Amino acid sequence: MKVNDLAEELIGLYGDGGENEAPCKEQWEKILKLDPEKPFSLVNFFKFRDIAKYHEKNEGVGNVSGEDAFSQYAQISIPTMERVGGSFLMVSPCRGSFLGDEEDWDLIAIGNYPNQKAFLGLFRDEKYQKNFYHRTAACEKQKVFIAAA
Repeated sequence: MKVNDLAEELIGLYGDGGENEAPCKEQWEKILKLDPEKPFSLVNFFKFRDIAKYHEKNEGVGNVSGEDAFSQYAQISIPTMERVGGSFLMVSPCRGSFLGDEEDWDLIAIGNYPNQKAFLGLFRDEKYQKNFYHRTAACEKQKVFIAAA
């Protein structure tokens, strides 16, 4: 499948950017243009909301903290990632900056994928897709950096 077609498929599943909710097309394409057989990592920085912000379509979830909403996301994302071949090198509270400007983050997670197939396996997983909204509701802001050879 071509990079553009894969990006369009993922946008159809997760949306096209906007308010920290999902990668935009150009960001999906950065991952999809990597060598599909080589490993890469995603370095995630998360800042949680005090109270998770669910959309109207997720009515009935109730008032929960951003941290609790993220925990609900992690209950699905971690085992799904492991099942498709990925792993977390680290998931840890952020303890501040060592060099450079101080930034306010709650959690850092470094996810490792052995290849693009594992990455796509996570994002194509139906149970993962259905629970991704917890991540969106949980995060006030997030940054994800790609580390690849």
